[in-house]
Amino acid sequence: MTKRTIVTCILVSALLVGCASDSASISKTDEAPVTEIPIEQRIEEPAINGEDTLVEDEESAKKQEKEELEEKPEPETVEKPKEETKEAPKETSKEEQKPVEKPAQETSSLPNDKKSWWFKRNSDHLPPGAQSEIDIAKYDAYYLGNTKEKKIYLTFDEGYENGYTPKILDVLKEHNVKAAFFVTKPYIQSQPDLVKRMVEEGHIVGNHSVTHPSLPDKTDEEVKHEILETARYFEEVTSTSMPLFFRPPAGEYSERTLQITKDLGYKTIFWSMAYKDWDVNNQPGKQAAYEHIVQNHHPGAIILLHAVSSSNTEALGDMLKYLRDQGYTFASLNEL
Repeated sequence: MTKRTIVTCILVSALLVGCASDSASISKTDEAPVTEIPIEQRIEEPAINGEDTLVEDEESAKKQEKEELEEKPEPETVEKPKEETKEAPKETSKEEQKPVEKPAQETSSLPNDKKSWWFKRNSDHLPPGAQSEIDIAKYDAYYLGNTKEKKIYLTFDEGYENGYTPKILDVLKEHNVKAAFFVTKPYIQSQPDLVKRMVEEGHIVGNHSVTHPSLPDKTDEEVKHEILETARYFEEVTSTSMPLFFRPPAGEYSERTLQITKDLGYKTIFWSMAYKDWDVNNQPGKQAAYEHIVQNHHPGAIILLHAVSSSNTEALGDMLKYLRDQGYTFASLNEL
């Protein structure tokens, strides 16, 4: 064998060995991505995109299904708290609306024994005693004002018009006295101009119900309607809100009705001075009306007069002058 032949054989062998090593290295680098890249894709892609990945063998497919099953509950567990947090505020808002109904629930446990307001006169010009069965103060109810000063709170009840209210307003204006008029809805309906005049001249126009019923005989909703409907109609006629003072019709009440009135934001106004002046067919006369004031005045008196009385109307000017001469000033229910 010649030297040239030997050299050629050596070169061919070297070339063959090099090709073999190159092919081996290529095959090794090809295997790496097959075993690693799809695994990374199966971990990352479902978490970000939630999409299926393609696999070539059954084992990787099973692994993928397991991973998808494990991943699917995760969005559910995230969504469930969101649903609960959305429902929670709804329940809270409903509870916040319940206080509107709470007065009815609270009053159901309160006594509904019918009471008629009464007080006991004295001849010493001292504030009189009155019923003590119920602590009316806790229901924002009053029958006296400021008893430490010589103040008078003058009030009139207006169930219907008997022709005397214009004269009463004239006398009050002449003596610069402000009073409170407790009116019913029918009175407002029949006498809108007089009611407007009361407001314009600075008097309080209080609430005396719609139908003048005995409130303990009414349900909670009926009591509320008697008060709220009168206030609604007053505002419709006068374009002003009705002051939050209520006088129970006929002075009849119970703890339940006092609580309802309080829950509506009203002060209940009873009285410490009154007499039988409402019977238009049996009027005592001007002098008797005047003597009633002379004999019973006292500091903090809430005086109840009925505007249907001719006796009250005739004596009113003299009443006001006498009380001022005794050192009294006329106060507003707003001071209570």
